[in-house]
Amino acid sequence: MLHNSYAMIVIILLINIVYVTFFTIRMILTLKGQRYLAAFISIIEVVIYVVGLGLVLENLNEIQNLIAYAIGYGIGVLVGMKIEEKLALGYITVNVITKEYDKELPKLLREKGYGVTNWAANGLEGDRMAMQILTPRKYELKLYQTIKELDPKAFIISYEPKTIHGGFWVKTVRKGKLFS
Repeated sequence: MLHNSYAMIVIILLINIVYVTFFTIRMILTLKGQRYLAAFISIIEVVIYVVGLGLVLENLNEIQNLIAYAIGYGIGVLVGMKIEEKLALGYITVNVITKEYDKELPKLLREKGYGVTNWAANGLEGDRMAMQILTPRKYELKLYQTIKELDPKAFIISYEPKTIHGGFWVKTVRKGKLFS
């Protein structure tokens, strides 16, 4: 089967898609501090890499194998990113500045299960409310939609916190009591 050039192209393409998908997920896990899972995935990743690269190097005179390897690499990056997007590991912090000061807004968000800290703020055009909201990443898009429904003119900035310590909300999420 490895002597058939079309089969070789497909094998190299698939091997590299799988390899780079593992590579992308391992990198994300490493950045998220999941070192043991990342190390385990790297073992599988390196075996796939050596096999794929070996096939290309054994048949270096066949340009289509090199092209398949490169295309597989690009597709693998996209697949890995899509998988990570679905996993949505970690938390997101969203800073919101409302158009109007609305005392009920934080309460509505808390009732939906989000961790909200709010305070009075002053902007160019008057009083505002500033909120810092913490949520698991898998609820990020739902949070944006909720904020936009409650205040369509809200100013929203989000980022991933590197470290979270303390607070009742994270403990509650870890026990699985929110968003169930």
